[in-house]
Amino acid sequence: MTYEEFLDEVTTILTELYDLDDAAAIKLVVDAQEADFFCLHDDRPELRTVDQARKDAITLSENKQNKQQTQKKQQQRVQQKK
Repeated sequence: MTYEEFLDEVTTILTELYDLDDAAAIKLVVDAQEADFFCLHDDRPELRTVDQARKDAITLSENKQNKQQTQKKQQQRVQQKK
């Protein structure tokens, strides 16, 4: 599949697995793209598979959850200091 089709597949999988709306899934993919998460996929067509798209969707979701948990913990620490 093309690079664009691969990104569409990742977005679709995010909406299916995590019940995200289209806008939230697109934002996750765009943010990951801006952070160069998909650089290898652009250069290596063998990475653009449905299986890889599923793995990447899971990774993106886990990264988002980890980031949210870290932010929550940081906010709790700030509140505790007050």
